[in-house]
Amino acid sequence: MQGKFIVFEGSDGSGKTTVISKLIQKFKKENIDIISLREPGGTAISEKIREILLNVDNDKLSYKAECLLFAASRAQLVDEVIKPKLKENKLILCDRFILSSLLYQGIGRNLGINKVRDINEFATGGLKPDLTIFLDIDAKTSLKRKRANFVSDRLEMEEDSFHWAIYEGYKKLANLYKDQICTIDATRELDMVVDDCYKKIKEYIGD
Repeated sequence: MQGKFIVFEGSDGSGKTTVISKLIQKFKKENIDIISLREPGGTAISEKIREILLNVDNDKLSYKAECLLFAASRAQLVDEVIKPKLKENKLILCDRFILSSLLYQGIGRNLGINKVRDINEFATGGLKPDLTIFLDIDAKTSLKRKRANFVSDRLEMEEDSFHWAIYEGYKKLANLYKDQICTIDATRELDMVVDDCYKKIKEYIGD
Protein backbone atom coordinates (compact mmCIF):
# COMPACT_ATOMS: atom_id res chain seq x y z
CA MET A 1 0.00 0.00 0.00
CA GLN A 2 1.21 3.49 -0.84
CA GLY A 3 1.65 5.80 2.13
CA LYS A 4 -1.43 7.87 3.01
CA PHE A 5 -1.84 10.87 5.30
CA ILE A 6 -5.28 11.00 6.96
CA VAL A 7 -6.12 13.96 9.21
CA PHE A 8 -8.87 14.17 11.82
CA GLU A 9 -10.37 17.55 12.59
CA GLY A 10 -13.10 18.88 14.86
CA SER A 11 -13.90 20.96 17.91
CA ASP A 12 -12.17 20.30 21.23
CA GLY A 13 -13.96 17.35 22.76
CA SER A 14 -15.22 15.94 19.46
CA GLY A 15 -13.55 12.60 20.19
CA LYS A 16 -10.64 12.67 17.74
CA THR A 17 -8.10 11.10 20.08
CA THR A 18 -10.41 8.26 21.12
CA VAL A 19 -11.55 7.54 17.57
CA ILE A 20 -7.96 7.44 16.28
CA SER A 21 -6.96 5.07 19.11
CA LYS A 22 -9.78 2.68 18.20
CA LEU A 23 -8.91 2.85 14.50
CA ILE A 24 -5.27 2.07 15.18
CA GLN A 25 -6.36 -1.12 16.97
CA LYS A 26 -8.59 -2.16 14.06
CA PHE A 27 -5.96 -1.55 11.38
CA LYS A 28 -3.19 -3.27 13.34
CA LYS A 29 -5.32 -6.42 13.49
CA GLU A 30 -5.16 -6.39 9.69
CA ASN A 31 -1.37 -5.98 9.79
CA ILE A 32 -1.58 -2.59 8.09
CA ASP A 33 1.51 -0.48 8.70
CA ILE A 34 0.00 2.43 10.60
CA ILE A 35 1.05 5.18 13.01
CA SER A 36 -0.81 7.92 14.88
CA LEU A 37 0.34 11.47 15.50
CA ARG A 38 -1.03 14.52 17.27
CA GLU A 39 -0.71 18.25 16.81
CA PRO A 40 0.89 20.18 18.21
CA GLY A 41 3.40 17.47 19.09
CA GLY A 42 4.60 14.21 17.60
CA THR A 43 8.35 14.81 18.00
CA ALA A 44 10.52 15.69 21.01
CA ILE A 45 10.88 19.28 19.78
CA SER A 46 7.22 19.63 18.81
CA GLU A 47 6.11 18.33 22.23
CA LYS A 48 8.15 21.09 23.91
CA ILE A 49 6.41 23.66 21.71
CA ARG A 50 3.08 22.05 22.70
CA GLU A 51 3.87 22.69 26.36
CA ILE A 52 4.31 26.40 25.63
CA LEU A 53 1.16 26.64 23.53
CA LEU A 54 -1.22 24.87 25.90
CA ASN A 55 0.14 25.97 29.27
CA VAL A 56 -2.53 28.06 31.03
CA ASP A 57 0.19 30.23 32.59
CA ASN A 58 1.15 31.59 29.17
CA ASP A 59 -1.78 33.99 29.01
CA LYS A 60 0.40 36.75 27.55
CA LEU A 61 1.29 34.74 24.45
CA SER A 62 0.47 36.97 21.46
CA TYR A 63 -1.80 35.67 18.73
CA LYS A 64 0.94 36.04 16.11
CA ALA A 65 3.41 34.14 18.29
CA GLU A 66 0.77 31.45 18.86
CA CYS A 67 0.28 31.06 15.12
CA LEU A 68 4.01 30.85 14.44
CA LEU A 69 4.57 28.33 17.22
CA PHE A 70 1.88 26.03 15.82
CA ALA A 71 3.53 26.33 12.41
CA ALA A 72 6.98 25.64 13.89
CA SER A 73 5.73 22.50 15.64
CA ARG A 74 4.07 21.40 12.39
CA ALA A 75 7.22 22.03 10.34
CA GLN A 76 9.25 19.82 12.66
CA LEU A 77 6.63 17.05 12.56
CA VAL A 78 6.42 17.12 8.76
CA ASP A 79 10.18 17.05 8.22
CA GLU A 80 11.06 14.60 10.98
CA VAL A 81 8.14 12.15 10.83
CA ILE A 82 5.39 12.61 8.24
CA LYS A 83 7.42 12.84 5.03
CA PRO A 84 9.85 10.01 5.96
CA LYS A 85 6.98 7.72 7.06
CA LEU A 86 5.02 8.36 3.88
CA LYS A 87 8.11 7.30 1.91
CA GLU A 88 8.02 4.08 3.97
CA ASN A 89 4.40 3.59 2.81
CA LYS A 90 2.91 4.04 6.27
CA LEU A 91 -0.73 4.87 6.84
CA ILE A 92 -0.65 7.98 9.06
CA LEU A 93 -3.59 9.10 11.20
CA CYS A 94 -3.04 12.60 12.56
CA ASP A 95 -5.04 14.48 15.19
CA ARG A 96 -5.25 17.98 13.61
CA PHE A 97 -3.23 19.69 10.87
CA ILE A 98 -3.32 22.97 8.90
CA LEU A 99 -7.13 23.25 8.92
CA SER A 100 -7.01 23.72 12.70
CA SER A 101 -4.70 26.70 12.33
CA LEU A 102 -6.85 28.25 9.61
CA LEU A 103 -9.79 28.14 12.01
CA TYR A 104 -8.26 28.67 15.47
CA GLN A 105 -5.77 31.36 14.47
CA GLY A 106 -7.21 32.55 11.16
CA ILE A 107 -10.80 32.90 12.38
CA GLY A 108 -10.70 32.53 16.17
CA ARG A 109 -7.75 34.90 16.58
CA ASN A 110 -8.83 37.02 13.62
CA LEU A 111 -5.41 36.82 11.96
CA GLY A 112 -6.94 36.03 8.58
CA ILE A 113 -7.17 32.68 6.83
CA ASN A 114 -4.93 33.69 3.91
CA LYS A 115 -2.07 34.85 6.14
CA VAL A 116 -2.24 31.71 8.27
CA ARG A 117 -2.39 29.54 5.16
CA ASP A 118 0.75 31.20 3.72
CA ILE A 119 2.68 30.65 6.95
CA ASN A 120 1.72 26.98 7.03
CA GLU A 121 2.38 26.42 3.34
CA PHE A 122 5.95 27.48 4.06
CA ALA A 123 6.13 25.39 7.24
CA THR A 124 4.96 22.19 5.57
CA GLY A 125 6.47 22.65 2.14
CA GLY A 126 2.97 22.47 0.72
CA LEU A 127 2.19 19.02 2.15
CA LYS A 128 -1.56 18.35 2.23
CA PRO A 129 -3.58 15.50 3.72
CA ASP A 130 -4.80 12.81 1.35
CA LEU A 131 -8.08 12.85 3.29
CA THR A 132 -9.52 14.98 6.11
CA ILE A 133 -12.22 13.56 8.38
CA PHE A 134 -14.27 16.17 10.24
CA LEU A 135 -15.93 14.83 13.40
CA ASP A 136 -19.04 16.95 13.51
CA ILE A 137 -20.33 17.79 16.99
CA ASP A 138 -21.46 21.24 18.09
CA ALA A 139 -19.19 23.40 20.25
CA LYS A 140 -21.43 23.37 23.35
CA THR A 141 -21.71 19.59 23.48
CA SER A 142 -18.05 18.95 22.70
CA LEU A 143 -16.78 21.43 25.29
CA LYS A 144 -19.09 20.01 27.94
CA ARG A 145 -17.73 16.55 27.17
CA LYS A 146 -14.11 17.73 27.22
CA ARG A 147 -14.36 19.79 30.40
CA ALA A 148 -16.12 17.00 32.25
CA ASN A 149 -13.27 14.55 31.69
CA PHE A 150 -10.08 16.61 31.44
CA VAL A 151 -8.42 19.70 32.86
CA SER A 152 -8.80 22.42 30.24
CA ASP A 153 -5.70 23.73 28.46
CA ARG A 154 -5.07 27.36 27.47
CA LEU A 155 -7.11 27.23 24.26
CA GLU A 156 -9.96 25.20 25.72
CA MET A 157 -10.41 27.86 28.39
CA GLU A 158 -11.32 30.47 25.79
CA GLU A 159 -14.87 31.86 25.85
CA ASP A 160 -17.65 29.80 24.28
CA SER A 161 -18.03 32.38 21.48
CA PHE A 162 -14.46 31.58 20.37
CA HIS A 163 -15.27 27.88 20.08
CA TRP A 164 -18.60 28.51 18.35
CA ALA A 165 -16.85 30.61 15.69
CA ILE A 166 -14.41 27.78 15.05
CA TYR A 167 -17.18 25.18 14.86
CA GLU A 168 -19.11 27.30 12.36
CA GLY A 169 -15.88 27.64 10.36
CA TYR A 170 -15.49 23.86 10.27
CA LYS A 171 -19.06 23.46 9.03
CA LYS A 172 -18.62 26.08 6.32
CA LEU A 173 -15.35 24.68 4.99
CA ALA A 174 -16.61 21.09 5.16
CA ASN A 175 -19.55 22.11 2.97
CA LEU A 176 -17.35 24.05 0.55
CA TYR A 177 -14.74 21.30 0.14
CA LYS A 178 -16.75 18.09 0.25
CA ASP A 179 -14.29 16.45 -2.14
CA GLN A 180 -11.49 16.92 0.42
CA ILE A 181 -13.29 16.83 3.77
CA CYS A 182 -15.47 13.92 4.86
CA THR A 183 -17.99 14.85 7.56
CA ILE A 184 -18.84 12.20 10.17
CA ASP A 185 -21.67 12.69 12.67
CA ALA A 186 -19.83 12.47 16.01
CA THR A 187 -22.93 12.88 18.19
CA ARG A 188 -23.67 9.14 17.95
CA GLU A 189 -22.33 6.17 19.93
CA LEU A 190 -18.55 5.80 19.72
CA ASP A 191 -18.63 2.44 17.93
CA MET A 192 -20.81 3.88 15.17
CA VAL A 193 -18.46 6.83 14.68
CA VAL A 194 -15.40 4.55 14.60
CA ASP A 195 -17.06 2.17 12.13
CA ASP A 196 -17.95 5.02 9.76
CA CYS A 197 -14.41 6.41 9.89
CA TYR A 198 -12.98 2.94 9.34
CA LYS A 199 -15.18 2.32 6.29
CA LYS A 200 -14.30 5.71 4.82
CA ILE A 201 -10.56 5.14 5.20
CA LYS A 202 -10.78 1.61 3.78
CA GLU A 203 -12.76 2.97 0.85
CA TYR A 204 -10.17 5.68 0.29
CA ILE A 205 -7.08 3.47 0.44
CA GLY A 206 -8.83 0.98 -1.83
CA ASP A 207 -8.38 -2.03 0.39
